[in-house]
Amino acid sequence: MAHIAFVVLPAAGHVNPTLPLVAELVRRGHRVTYSAGSDHAEAVAAAGATALSTRAGSVRPSGSLNEMMLAGVETCRTVVPALEKVFRADPPDLLCYDVLTPYAPLLAHRLGVPTVVTVPTHASNDSFDLMKLLIPEDFDPSEYVAARAKLAADLGVPVDAPTPARQIVFVPRRFQIAGDTFDDSYAFVGPTLADQHEDWRPPPGRRVLFVSLGTVVNDRPDFFGAVTRAFAGTDWHVAMALGDRVDPARLGPIPANFEVRPFFPQQNVLKYAAAFLTHAGMNSVMEALARQVPLIGYPQTPEQAANARRVEELGLGRVLADLSELAVTVTKVAADKDIRANLAAMADDLRRAGGAPAAADAVEAALP
Repeated sequence: MAHIAFVVLPAAGHVNPTLPLVAELVRRGHRVTYSAGSDHAEAVAAAGATALSTRAGSVRPSGSLNEMMLAGVETCRTVVPALEKVFRADPPDLLCYDVLTPYAPLLAHRLGVPTVVTVPTHASNDSFDLMKLLIPEDFDPSEYVAARAKLAADLGVPVDAPTPARQIVFVPRRFQIAGDTFDDSYAFVGPTLADQHEDWRPPPGRRVLFVSLGTVVNDRPDFFGAVTRAFAGTDWHVAMALGDRVDPARLGPIPANFEVRPFFPQQNVLKYAAAFLTHAGMNSVMEALARQVPLIGYPQTPEQAANARRVEELGLGRVLADLSELAVTVTKVAADKDIRANLAAMADDLRRAGGAPAAADAVEAALP
């Protein structure tokens, strides 16, 4: 039995793909200690890991990019010593950390243990750099670079991340941008989907449109209002997840063919969906592809825009450019036979990628 530590950015899109992997490692007899903030402690414990006590809640964009990056540096000053204290007292054999978690590489250097990186979105190499999508070309990183260099010096570690034994990417290679340029140190395992136990069913005989902008950038009453107007009184049963920041009262009267909640058991709804109007977060995209649900992407961030473009490039759905075309686009995508055929082929790719068992194999191969 090995002791495996996970350090993951406290955000659903980063935590959720790792939980079936954690459950598989625990099933194989390993002990897992997991740091991802208080909001995810219950889910981490349900996967069989020990959730580290922390007051940190889920991260959300706030302020300018420069402000957020500098705030991340200050977070590292607090989090790295705290986690180091825990793991010095209970040393892990391996550290698995999320690729976009700023304090994890610094901690890895301090602990001096082998590492595996988990990647919930597109991976990066010399041919494709995800950060170029996330950071505008005109952004001046000099203040951040200086702050991070000082932090690394204060901690007595290199600025650059340690070289991981493997990178586990939760998408299939064919969906990865420039996927054929990645070597075997990248394990493209596809989505690791956990069963959701809430039973959700639509009214009999109704086409289901599932609508969600995810858990992070979803304060868009204008978008949800447009959906309500476009599909009110139609033959669609619309399951619309508003998130936790939009008051349904702001949308006016809810049509009889709408079911509106803050959140739905997404995988269960997708079992019945004829189309998915989505922000195109990678978890949502992968869950839809596994269920062969046509996608209409309405991205809210640069990363989501890249995902939505990839969906369109591979013939798995369309990008919605204009809310005025909402009803027409959804109807066309739901009826498109070529999209359905492409979805069936991609679902085969997802199954062959291996999911949580393949990810666990990659972790075990990296153990000293």
